This record gives sequence, structure tokens and C-alpha cells, in this order.
Amino acid sequence: MAEELLAAFESEHLTSLTPFNPETMHSLVSGIAEVHLEFVLIHPFREGNGRMARLLMDVMACQAGIGPLDYSAWDQDRETYFGAIRAGAVMNPVPMEEQIRQVLPGWSAVR
Repeated sequence: MAEELLAAFESEHLTSLTPFNPETMHSLVSGIAEVHLEFVLIHPFREGNGRMARLLMDVMACQAGIGPLDYSAWDQDRETYFGAIRAGAVMNPVPMEEQIRQVLPGWSAVR
């Protein structure tokens, strides 16, 4: 099952969004949020999930010319981050998009 989910993740998300070159702030935030949520929700390992998901986000942010990201806000308020993941599990990406905005360095200046 995990292999099928990872293959779908690659074909449906990674192939279309990487290399990541967003043209707007909205596409930057929504693209990173989409990939982060999908990866966290299918990643087959309980431990290491967050580290790998953050690494993937950093790669995308670097491809977009802004990374790596600053996750200190997430570390200080883990419950809000976990709530954003739960919202993403029921197809509501908005809370995760807000979480992404919090970790972007100087996000208001980005495109």
C-alpha cells in the first residue's frame, strides 16, 4: 500500500510541482502546503516523518529561490501545526497554507 501511495504522490504532486518555480505568493504557499500535506499523510514511517517533510519543503523553497525555511514557529506551537495536518486530511489546505506563511523567511517580500 505504501508503495502505491508514494508512486501516486510522485506522479500527482512531485512531477507537476518540481522543480518548483512559483510565479505568485499564492502558488508558492499552496504548492508547498500541498506537497507537505500529501507527504505527511502518506509517509509510511511514524518517526522521521516531520524531518523528511521539512527537508522536502526546504528543497522546494530553495528551488523557488527563498529557502531554507524557519520552522521555529511550528516548534513553539505544535498543536496548531498538527491541527493544520488534520484539516488537510479532510481536504482543507487553508490552515496549512497559513502555517507555511509563518515559516517563510521574509514572506511578505516574496513575489
